[in-house]
Amino acid sequence: MQVTLLKSKLHRVTTTHAELDYEGSCAIDGHLLDVAGIREYEQIQIYNVNNGERFTTYAIRAEDNSGIISVNGAAAHKANPQDLLIIATYVSMNEAEADNFKPKLVYFNDKNEITHTRNTIPTQMADISKAS
Repeated sequence: MQVTLLKSKLHRVTTTHAELDYEGSCAIDGHLLDVAGIREYEQIQIYNVNNGERFTTYAIRAEDNSGIISVNGAAAHKANPQDLLIIATYVSMNEAEADNFKPKLVYFNDKNEITHTRNTIPTQMADISKAS
């Protein structure tokens, strides 16, 4: 049996651009892609914290260490500059592979600088408070 798991997450990155007249996709700082293990042209799910929009597109590589998170094409209707986004990827694997799998979770400040990484998500409120 195959299961689908969270592969990686860029948690609360800030949208820097929303470019309607640009071929679709989401341009993401290349360094952030590398840290999260997201490949260029890989399908991504975007969850907009500000307005609740959820949509699918693909990642393209922006300049390394630029901090760019640019939502492009039709998806630009779903995000504005300064919106907080969660960008996630998923992977399918068999149950034996899933037993030892850990996602790459990357957390940010308001300048799209990495504050920390994890491979688990806190499950208790006390754990969440400590992580902040």
